[in-house]
Amino acid sequence: MNKTALITGATSGIGYELAYIHAKQGGNVVLVARSKDKLEQIKKDLENKYKIDVYIIEKDLSIKDSAKDVFDELIKNNITIDYLINNAGFGDYGFFNDSDWGKLERMINLNITALTQLTKLFLKDMIKRRDGKIMNVASTAAFQSGPTMAVYYATKAYVLSFSEAINNEVKNSRVTVTTLCPGATQSGFQEAASLQESRLVKGRKLPTSKEVAEYGYNAMLKGKSVAIHGIVNYLLANSVRFFPRSAVVKITRFIQDKR
Repeated sequence: MNKTALITGATSGIGYELAYIHAKQGGNVVLVARSKDKLEQIKKDLENKYKIDVYIIEKDLSIKDSAKDVFDELIKNNITIDYLINNAGFGDYGFFNDSDWGKLERMINLNITALTQLTKLFLKDMIKRRDGKIMNVASTAAFQSGPTMAVYYATKAYVLSFSEAINNEVKNSRVTVTTLCPGATQSGFQEAASLQESRLVKGRKLPTSKEVAEYGYNAMLKGKSVAIHGIVNYLLANSVRFFPRSAVVKITRFIQDKR
């Protein structure tokens, strides 16, 4: 494989595993994250193990126009992106009324704005080449409203709706857009979002980031539109169609609440 993948949020969790999966296939990678030290460590390891080229960009994508900075840097260095994987994102636990606006704004900027801008910037060239794949990482949270994580759930609903629409628009271009929708996963996400004590996480055996990454990567290669990891997650995501929305919100609140 001689394909170059750009992966955001590449220093931990699903993004980290995706970098290793792609590198193992012989593909070069561009890794984007906030921690330069972690990026350099991963770069060294990947290049030593798989003899590929790794380009790293230290960037906080929650900052306005940081996505354009990434795009401009790659254009300047004549790096063509074949696979765009928008993985970076975070959540926050608690009532909306008690939340910090600065954190919510950064979440919206990262989960929605940066993802949309990167898709916009790289899609044009993919269509022109009639070759390319995009994977936007959403969540099973995309399928319903989420009390105690209202903004996070809303951002993931955007990612799903946006990605499905774009995938339809490009259907005649040989470019595909896949939306990966993981459920709760063993990663640093729960700790960062203060979810460890919720019914969603506590006491449950969760799939590993590697399992989810492998599933998502294979779905992207196949050009699948929506990829929901795990049969239980698939059933739950689709079951919301058959219940009143008010009931679904109550059930989600119960699952999200701390034990």
